[in-house]
This record gives sequence, structure tokens and C-alpha cells, in this order.
Amino acid sequence: MTTHLKIDFVSDVSCPWCVIGLRGLEEGLARAADAVDAQIVFRPFELNPDMAPEGQDLDAHIAQKYGSTPAQSAANRSMIRDRAAQLGFTMAMADGRRIYNTFDAHRLLHWAESEGRQKALKEALFQLYFTDGGDPSNHDALVATAEKVGLDPGEARAILASDRYAEAVRTEERLWQSRGITAVPAVVINERYLISGGQPPEAFEEALRGIAAEMAAA
Repeated sequence: MTTHLKIDFVSDVSCPWCVIGLRGLEEGLARAADAVDAQIVFRPFELNPDMAPEGQDLDAHIAQKYGSTPAQSAANRSMIRDRAAQLGFTMAMADGRRIYNTFDAHRLLHWAESEGRQKALKEALFQLYFTDGGDPSNHDALVATAEKVGLDPGEARAILASDRYAEAVRTEERLWQSRGITAVPAVVINERYLISGGQPPEAFEEALRGIAAEMAAA
């Protein structure tokens, strides 16, 4: 008998560790399929809510935000690229990359949940930014990505041209911040348990089995 878990995956589409965390979570769930089944809902978090529309050079952004040297940034990118590759995801992460505002991407993800396409859109947005080097703030790119996963491109463009879902996304962001989420990915299970960061599959499997056992015992 399996235990059903509701998983809120709090993340940003420009967060490389969120890709690694999602892939690790999914593999962990597959390994623990005899003990748990889960519904994953993606929740918004903006790493850079004040990012200008034109974005910022990624190396300059990392240096400004974290104080990393170019050599440290390059080593970190290489490590992230290798971790992602081990989980079957290709990260280009070439020099000259930029980081962008992701608020509109989160508005589309909010809409996609009601259309049953949220997971597909999340994965496609990860690919847009990390694999293809695209701009997740660009409306044409967002519409094309939505269409790619079976969403209505006309509706996607209409949403982006309006402020639809803006307040809903901001409300969700405030909610998770009020619950102490300050870094992502944050994997919140049944609104009670927290697994933080881009953990490997075996760590997720162990945590999921432990949570299922605790819930069964209760």
C-alpha cells in the first residue's frame, strides 16, 4: 500500500539547482514507487524580482550577488553542468549568458496548472533557458514554449499582454516567503516536511520513504 503525498515544488525557471532538484525528486519518487505516490505542484519563487527587462550578464550578476570570481563561477558552472548531465538534462551554460526577469513565466505556469500542462511547461521553460539559451522573459519565446507543450498560443499571448494572474502569483510568492522559504528549490511535502536544495535521487528516496513511514505509523 502506498502513501499519497502532495508536493509543492517552490522554484524559479532560471535556477539551475531547481532543475537538478526536480530531476532528483522525480528519480527518488520512481525508486520509492512501492511506498509513495505523489502529486507535484510548482509554486513561484523569483530569484531576482527586481531584474531589469533587458536582464544582466550572468557572470556580472553572480559576482555582484555572491562575490564570486570568474574562476569560481566557471568551476561552479562546470559542476552544475555535470550534475545535470548525470540526471539526463543538458545545460549549455556558455560564456556570455544573461539572467532575466521570470515573473511572466510564473504567470504562465499558474495558468498551465488549470490546463493540466504545468509540469510540461515547467520542463520546457527549463530547456528554453538552460539548454537553448533563450530568454524566459521574452513574450514570443514564452508563447512558443507554451504552444510546444500543447497550450493555446493565442491565450498565452493574451495573458502576457495583460496583468492576468499577476496578483495570484505575487500572493503565492508572499505565502511561501511567510513560511520561511528564502532559497530554492524547496520541496514541501504535505505542507509539513521540507527538503531543501538540489539533492541527489538517493537522498530524496530516503526522505520520501521516511516521511511515508512516519505518516503510516501516525
